[in-house]
Amino acid sequence: MVLASCASVQVGAAFAAQLFGAVGPAGATALRLATAAALLLGWVRPRVRTWTRAQVLPVVAFGVSLAGMNSAFYAALQRMPLGPAVTVEFLGPLTLAAVLTRRRRDLLWVVLALAGVALLGLGGGEGARPDPVGVGLALVAGALWAAYVLLSARVGAVLPGQAGLAGAMAVAAVLVVPVGVVQAGAALLEPLVLLAGAAVGVLSSLVPYSLELVALRRLPARTFGVLLSLEPAVAALAGWVVLDQGLGGHGVVAVALVVVASAGATGAARRGAPPPAPEV
Repeated sequence: MVLASCASVQVGAAFAAQLFGAVGPAGATALRLATAAALLLGWVRPRVRTWTRAQVLPVVAFGVSLAGMNSAFYAALQRMPLGPAVTVEFLGPLTLAAVLTRRRRDLLWVVLALAGVALLGLGGGEGARPDPVGVGLALVAGALWAAYVLLSARVGAVLPGQAGLAGAMAVAAVLVVPVGVVQAGAALLEPLVLLAGAAVGVLSSLVPYSLELVALRRLPARTFGVLLSLEPAVAALAGWVVLDQGLGGHGVVAVALVVVASAGATGAARRGAPPPAPEV
């Protein structure tokens, strides 16, 4: 289930990249988050009117992190291939997992991951080096991903079930949809674009969320986190299959270094530390 979730997220991202020509990254982000918010709100039906201030504030912060994380990641995808983008982005939750262990030697996993990202910068040939702005956007997405992990734990502690996630998704959609409308305009309302955006929302949010919800009831958190460490490799495969984006020798080694580092950091983390969480 976890591996299927990883595949669904990255295939959804690959299809979202194909929407950029029609609606741009902001439009694709708006379609994804709006679809995910509508599905989650219809499913969970959170009783927002009964929430206290102590519950609302974490949900709003969670929603802001979701909006920023998805927006930055899709903007990065416009400038660099899917595999390298996820590899760079993974530095956020990987660093968080290493820091939460509170053992200095586990920071070596971060150094290994940085070596992998640095190797990406060497490229494999002419035009193969990642765009610097794209790398910066992926790093921003990674930092917000780490914030997402912490905020999701906080929201889960103050609200039962998945009500907090549904509320946060709604906040994220409210923040992102106006930007998407400004960038894409009436193109967002074209039937094929709406259908494709809905498919991205289902592939990137509803399917993986449902699978992970069941998987977490059967797997220890650390095992779950180690399996999620395969995300960069799955992203590289999805980029190759769906978008015809090859990595080359440098890219394959770089992704492998980040996967090994993330698995090591998560495996070494204490049981109480949250594992790297997937994008919602």
